[in-house]
Amino acid sequence: MMADCCNDKACEIDALRSRQSATLRIVLAINAVMFVVELTAGLIGHSVSLVADSLDMLGDALVYGFSLYVVARGATMKARAALLKGIIMAGFGLFVLGQVIYRIVYPQLPVYETIGAIGLLALAANGACFYLLWRHRADDINMSSVWLCSRNDIIANISVLFAAVGVWLAHSGWPDIVVGLALAALFLRSAEHVLRESVKELRTL
Repeated sequence: MMADCCNDKACEIDALRSRQSATLRIVLAINAVMFVVELTAGLIGHSVSLVADSLDMLGDALVYGFSLYVVARGATMKARAALLKGIIMAGFGLFVLGQVIYRIVYPQLPVYETIGAIGLLALAANGACFYLLWRHRADDINMSSVWLCSRNDIIANISVLFAAVGVWLAHSGWPDIVVGLALAALFLRSAEHVLRESVKELRTL
């Protein structure tokens, strides 16, 4: 009779939820650790792009926590969680905009070695998360929004590396500021997408 379980829809759903939960726990831990590492390095190295990327890591850790909470819950709860994720993304985007303005008013030359080294480490960490989340990207709105966050992280990490090269070549903090501004725009655009999709989902439930 146990062999018949794998042919049962409920069994398949339980197995899927179990795989989703395991993946979310791993990527949550990775992002939580990288938030601390990047924030510390960003503050020490006077880099707005690293601070922005660290906030992205924190946002992702919160997103993965919410996603883990709603894995075994219904479509309504998943849509509400996605709505909350969108609000968090928007909040971090606005915070980074504030950091950009601060760096323009009070300029400091970032340490490009720190930006480059930590940027590479963050890229490796997010590459691992992206690989783990790839197979879950189309499971439901919950996992789809999680995968979108992971995809944005890769773009953000590559941008941070460009900032390091720009600061090194120009001996100016402007490349770092420009990347920070671009990351803020990315956060806000992603937030708009997630909010729109979650509202659409809630209206159909």
